[in-house]
Amino acid sequence: MYALHTPKTAGALRVLCLGAHSDDIEIGCGGLILRLIRESKVPVDVDWVVFSALPRREKEARRSAGLFLRGARRKRVIVRHFKDGFFPYDAKVKRVFESLKPTAPDIVLTHFRSDRHQDHRVVSDLTWNTFRDHLILEYEIPKFDGDLGSPNCFVRLDKTTCQQKVKFLHDAFGTQRDKHWFTSETFMGLMRLRGMECRSRPGYAEAFYVRKAVVEF
Repeated sequence: MYALHTPKTAGALRVLCLGAHSDDIEIGCGGLILRLIRESKVPVDVDWVVFSALPRREKEARRSAGLFLRGARRKRVIVRHFKDGFFPYDAKVKRVFESLKPTAPDIVLTHFRSDRHQDHRVVSDLTWNTFRDHLILEYEIPKFDGDLGSPNCFVRLDKTTCQQKVKFLHDAFGTQRDKHWFTSETFMGLMRLRGMECRSRPGYAEAFYVRKAVVEF
């Protein structure tokens, strides 16, 4: 992961996390964030952007970001209030992306482009439209649509990190605990499956889609 550090951000690794809803970032790449902050040899600066969160969900989003971003050198949490399910019909979403260009991230974490949720797809499409010279990792969200695919990039995780991720999810998102899919078994099971696919020695992993990557010498 240290190889992701580039000269343009000397002194820090800049990470931009984009999530349509208040728990998407944590579910999709919470383990990567925890590992990156804990193990990076350079300080980590994080911009954490949630596009849809009503007042109660905004409180959850900010609490969760505080848990996952402990240890980051700098963290900026942005929560917007776009209507859930209506992203394709709101041009203001595009303006938010334009305002994020100056962050000059080394890594951009966003939704899987083939996600069946329309809000997720809009965030993914606008990520690629906005950041054309960046490393973009698309994360996955398990849900009833059954749209999990075949990712081509894996981050190995130990069981302790996975358990910490799940604990933070349950601690922060009280409004989601009664959802049939919001369970430790769902989150641990997916990370165990991805760990099996990449032969993770610790047994677990998060998976991502890398559509473009540039090799530099």
